[in-house]
Amino acid sequence: MSLIETLDLPLVGAPMAGGPSTPALVAACCAAGGTGLLAAGYKTPAQVAEQIAETHDLVGDRQFGVNVFVPSGSVRARGSAAVEAYRATLQADAERLGVTLPEPDWSDTDAYDDKIALLTLAEPVAIVSFTFGLPSPEVVGALQEAGSEVWVTVTSEDEAAHAAALGVDVLVVQGFDAGGHRSTHRVEDEPNRLDALGLLPAVSDLGVTCVAAGGVATAGDVRRLLGAGAVGVQVGTALLLTPEAGTSAAHRTGLRLPAASAVVTRAFSGRPARGLRNAFVEAHDGEAPAVFPQVDQLTKPLRAAAAAGGDPQGVSLWAGAGWQAAQELPAAEVMAALAP
Repeated sequence: MSLIETLDLPLVGAPMAGGPSTPALVAACCAAGGTGLLAAGYKTPAQVAEQIAETHDLVGDRQFGVNVFVPSGSVRARGSAAVEAYRATLQADAERLGVTLPEPDWSDTDAYDDKIALLTLAEPVAIVSFTFGLPSPEVVGALQEAGSEVWVTVTSEDEAAHAAALGVDVLVVQGFDAGGHRSTHRVEDEPNRLDALGLLPAVSDLGVTCVAAGGVATAGDVRRLLGAGAVGVQVGTALLLTPEAGTSAAHRTGLRLPAASAVVTRAFSGRPARGLRNAFVEAHDGEAPAVFPQVDQLTKPLRAAAAAGGDPQGVSLWAGAGWQAAQELPAAEVMAALAP
């Protein structure tokens, strides 16, 4: 039996890399009767270890997890020229903001091996979830041997079948209406238009516990997903405005823009991600190559400068369907309102 099946509330606070996921947010999700996932993406192993320790202090004996990015593999041969072309496109923005665009680091794996070592040896947690691909069979076995459940985020029937064949414990079935990055297992793949309600029946015969993700804004959304075969539901956007979330001021402002509309874009990171249309997306949507994380590296100083100035027009305003329903309430109240 998976941890999600033992919870008082079948809800998971989604891992939201780049700031929103914090130990305080995970702890609040756990205190509400659900669980939560820290986001290891973009953090050093030392930062991940520090956040795990802080979360343990906050949650006591309640269980939580950590999400890890799976590296995209070597894309330099096909991506180098495209990244340089995008750099040239972004140069005017860099000059306007007074920042320097970095050289791409083609060896960047987000310290994947060190994070796996941390989670298998030094800081085992109840759940280790993966985004952007599949862990190796050896990693799955090591984590399970350490006492962790292995969760893999999938966006298609094919991805789900490959994950199930690895013997993972839970499939996080992500629909197209999920905020932030689509967890396509190949960076160059264009995401499908299936929501979790449409994808759940296609993966239900794999015999793996499913947690649904994407566009969850109301208790009715949760009930529909549970009724379609999910055992639990992962919630992200609904928590972005909570005081426990580390969402930047610029992102919070963007979520309140009355005329905002949603778009799936590669402009910020090179991977398809769902957020709100702003000036940066208007200027650069369609220009970014399908190369990750090097495009993300390029735009990082631009996003940081915009965030420092509180400018929602220059940051990635990740948001799922129903973002308008997000409220400035304590996370426990948000979770309670989503109870099926």
